[in-house]
Amino acid sequence: MQIDEKLLFKLETLSQLRIDETKRAEILDELNRFLGFVENLNELDISNLEISKDGSSPLRKDEPNLDESIGQKILKNSPKSEDNFFIVPKIIE
Repeated sequence: MQIDEKLLFKLETLSQLRIDETKRAEILDELNRFLGFVENLNELDISNLEISKDGSSPLRKDEPNLDESIGQKILKNSPKSEDNFFIVPKIIE
């Protein structure tokens, strides 16, 4: 599938965007390269992959990370911090 001027105009209308005339050729090229990438994905052999019956992706368990050193590492990169909080300039008077 290729995106031509007619389809680009339809996409432009549906998205309620206006593409500058000087950028149309560049946008067409980028969209067609993207479609080429998607076509490459369609050629992948996924017959040996296990697919769930309901079509959803497998989820990881939602477990909290109890490593307390993460917060300290983040605060260490802050210009100012105090009592495990970032110190920022006051913006509301």
